[in-house]
Amino acid sequence: MGDVEKKLEAYEVKREGEAEILMLKTNAVFFNPVQVHNRDMSIAVLRTFVAKRKEEHEEMINKRNKSRQHVSQVPKADGDGTSSEQPASSSLDGEINGDHGKELHRTVDKAEGLSTEATHTPSWKRIRELNAPVVLEALAASGLRSLRYAREIDGLGKVVALDNDEASVEACKRNIKFNGSAASDKVEAHLADARVYMLTHPKEFDVVDLDPYGSPAIFLDSAVQAVADGGLLMCTATDMAVLCGSNGEVCYSKYGSYPVKGKYCHEMALRILLACIESHANRYKRFIVPVLSVSMDFYIRVFVRVFTSASEIKNAPLKLSYVYQCVGCDSFHLQCLGRTVTKGKSVKYAPGIGPVVPQVCSDCGKKFNVGGPIWSAPIHDQDWVLSTLADVKAMKDRYPAYNKITSVLTTVSEELHDVQLFFSQHNITGTVKCTPLSAAVFRSAVLNAGYRISSTHVNPLGLKSDAPWDVIWDIIRCWVRIHPIKEQPQDSAGTMILSKSPKLEANFSRAVAAVSNAQAKKINRFLPNPQRYWGPKIRGGRTITSKHASLLGHEAVNGVIRHEDGNGLVVDKLAPGTEEGVSRTEEKSSDDECVTEQ
Repeated sequence: MGDVEKKLEAYEVKREGEAEILMLKTNAVFFNPVQVHNRDMSIAVLRTFVAKRKEEHEEMINKRNKSRQHVSQVPKADGDGTSSEQPASSSLDGEINGDHGKELHRTVDKAEGLSTEATHTPSWKRIRELNAPVVLEALAASGLRSLRYAREIDGLGKVVALDNDEASVEACKRNIKFNGSAASDKVEAHLADARVYMLTHPKEFDVVDLDPYGSPAIFLDSAVQAVADGGLLMCTATDMAVLCGSNGEVCYSKYGSYPVKGKYCHEMALRILLACIESHANRYKRFIVPVLSVSMDFYIRVFVRVFTSASEIKNAPLKLSYVYQCVGCDSFHLQCLGRTVTKGKSVKYAPGIGPVVPQVCSDCGKKFNVGGPIWSAPIHDQDWVLSTLADVKAMKDRYPAYNKITSVLTTVSEELHDVQLFFSQHNITGTVKCTPLSAAVFRSAVLNAGYRISSTHVNPLGLKSDAPWDVIWDIIRCWVRIHPIKEQPQDSAGTMILSKSPKLEANFSRAVAAVSNAQAKKINRFLPNPQRYWGPKIRGGRTITSKHASLLGHEAVNGVIRHEDGNGLVVDKLAPGTEEGVSRTEEKSSDDECVTEQ
């Protein structure tokens, strides 16, 4: 009994949602409680996917039955004058269930002793069953995510949890047993390289979840092959320093796109990741349809459906664009990669016509930086977003991070989905050094000019609008005319912008739509972190030292650090005098560590 108690002392029980896991107090297996936002959002979208999948299946069955009934009313005659019916083979089940479609048809004999011809049921009358979706978590670690999927989402089939670390797989199997039959009947853990496993199981999984520690780039090629037709691929990227432009050359080598720095960098990161997934899918005659793409905490997360169509991938260049970002002001412009030329009934594809900008910015006279290509098609499906939000509100008690995910989904639902990137109102007023105008006043001016404008879930100060940049700057010029500024250097971007007379007379009177529904109802859209040190954590298996104090907090580090723990792991102690705070030098090194260990 004493040995058992000793062993249990090395573990602590972590509960999230309806799942519980046993975690070693050392850093042997990676676990980050911050990702509760990620896991809750994934569960919400997965519930919507299960419901949509059933609706689509029923809709296609009904449509097919109607067409078959119409055909059966006009029988074809054979040479001997007798009518014959040719039941066409259906690809419906393959589209919905991937390779599982072969197992769906069942022939029902209604009478015994009758001839085969009399009892044969046409294929369009056969009873069909929609297989329960099969889920693959490619990088499971402790298995918490898989356990929550199995226990909290109704209608799921098997959940396969993979990891190539023996300690993680052992922890996952232990946690499966710890959660009883509700988990052990559905979840299975395997020690395998996720890339190899997905390549050897093509189109077998209705849902593939990628949540790596860092970049997902090396998993994307195999992931797009493992998803069944119409299936869901969920992908996280935490290497934000790379995606947001700090290391542009690294981003290009990993994702095939060059980022440019701007206030919209986190949305650009989403669009770079989507473009990369689309590129991998196109190689196998597949394409993606994004249903939700979010920037949360310190990472981005995209949810895309994967389909197969050799003809549809011809439209891929129409969904990609290069970005021209002015180095002097906040203006940016997009150049589409391709275009279509229609002649009668024929549609031909051609390169995009450009450039869309002159050699220098027409507003401030400065040069442009070029980035991309990025995904320039919509990054959300409005119907999915609203359905997911409604389902979350209906099951409030089942989401530990209810407030966070509802705030994100609410803001996403109010975005202009057909507008790429956004600008910061504070930045454009800062460019001309004028008195900032309130968001409601600026929104009103844009709306009164006949254009649309909305907020963005990425940045509380960000605004998305279909108004061209000459209209935006005309509004600022009119505002400066009412609120004069001090004289600025002649060669500054602001001076160049204000030197031109406005072609549009801005109307700053309050517009009804200047305040969104969420703002009018006082719904919190951007919530603060629930506690300190809410961010990335140390990779599993790494030694925790004093340099990780800014990531974990001094109390947590003090609780772990000692000369030697029960497993013989030697770690460093905190330096004397650092319990209350770290020096500037240590703080900087910790921030650097944060960039590489997200």
